[in-house]
Amino acid sequence: MLKRLQLRRYIHPWRSEVKRPLRRELASLTLPIFIETLLIMTLGACDTMMLSRHSDESVAAVGLANQVISFCFLVFEVINLGTSVLCSQYLGARLHERMERVVSLSLALNLIFGLGISLALGLFPRQILYALGLNGTMLDEGAGYMRIVGLFAFVQALAMTLSAALRSNNKAVYPMLVILVVNVLNILGNYMLIFGKFGAPAMGVEGAATATVAARCVAMLILFVIVFRTTVSRFHFEIFRRFPREEFRNLMKIGIPSAGESMSYSCSQLVIAYFITSLGMEALAARTYCVNIIMFTYLFCIAIAHGGAISIGHLVGAGKWNGAYLMGKYVMRIGTIITFSIAVICALSGHAIFSWLTDNPEIIYLGTTILWIDVVLEIGRPINIVYVNTLQSAGDVNYPFYVGLIFMWSIAVGMAYVVGIPLGFGILGMWWMFALDENVRGIVFLRRWNSKGWMNKGFVTTKIPDVV
Repeated sequence: MLKRLQLRRYIHPWRSEVKRPLRRELASLTLPIFIETLLIMTLGACDTMMLSRHSDESVAAVGLANQVISFCFLVFEVINLGTSVLCSQYLGARLHERMERVVSLSLALNLIFGLGISLALGLFPRQILYALGLNGTMLDEGAGYMRIVGLFAFVQALAMTLSAALRSNNKAVYPMLVILVVNVLNILGNYMLIFGKFGAPAMGVEGAATATVAARCVAMLILFVIVFRTTVSRFHFEIFRRFPREEFRNLMKIGIPSAGESMSYSCSQLVIAYFITSLGMEALAARTYCVNIIMFTYLFCIAIAHGGAISIGHLVGAGKWNGAYLMGKYVMRIGTIITFSIAVICALSGHAIFSWLTDNPEIIYLGTTILWIDVVLEIGRPINIVYVNTLQSAGDVNYPFYVGLIFMWSIAVGMAYVVGIPLGFGILGMWWMFALDENVRGIVFLRRWNSKGWMNKGFVTTKIPDVV
């Protein structure tokens, strides 16, 4: 009887609707994650806008270099996604000691992975970017940027792990505040080092890289202090003497397929970037500008999807599967409505935005047209963002990976190549294929969530009977 009453605190049994306690928890998670994600996106957009005053070639080169770096960062997501899911479910089951061991193990593992990736990116930037089609001045600028940012990849690895631990503990406000500090430092650093202000040398692209690295180092140090003062009582050094095999297995069981979905997406985007590079500088620059603009379209959806995933992880840890199901539908509905609305606003403002960024008429034409195609794309993308996160948080980690692997590579890569290059429709034809991919996957994920085939796949054995 007590368990039935506890569940009714979260679900209206007569209306199948998420009740206020969970909606308040979702709002308290979503708002700081939204602001944090906004600031992170603003960080990249500021680099792009400031470099656009330097040259369109710099924007294209740094855009491709950042895509490679972001792809490498997905290795850290193997650990971070597992950390977020396990911490959420352990907290829901009130297993705080196990949560702390997971955080300690994750920090150790990502430090090792981060140092390896730092060496690879710092030592071989020219070879990597040349293989992706860059040459000449763009290769020099892209390699200079990647060498500096890549050498400090391990800093971002640790910062991402610390942020994941805080968010899963309902402390999303702290990463938000840290990113605010990082944004201020990065903007000031860009202004000084790109253009040579306040007596600093004018370093161009390498100045943007230096400012980014300095800001990330500050963020990592602040996050360390916050985590070990508010969330984790100590670092569990005993993991080096008695390796926690069960926690490691769970991290890998969640992280590999979960990050595999993101890695498949990013790898497909690298291949697509290679195709677009062959279309010329204007197409590559238009894509870089559009990616930075469109990120703001689905910004809120990312935030509410992460907040919903944490809430669903808590519900799954407590065995409240029907509550998790209704929360997923609620999050998807809000995320889709808001994302589509913002996409329309961005498309209507497209010409003004691109005219401010560049005076190249071909880039302006391509960019404004892409923003209208993106309105169609943003019907499916929010469904994918929400249900990939919620399925992973519920423990159904393999399904998003397989769906992404099949449809991304067959439609977003294969069909985009055929339509864009052999058939001659260029980047605009490719973008229509991206829209098709997102909407097809959206339908597949919607059916999966409604089928409830993801239920009872959690990593905590504590369960209570569901009541609807």
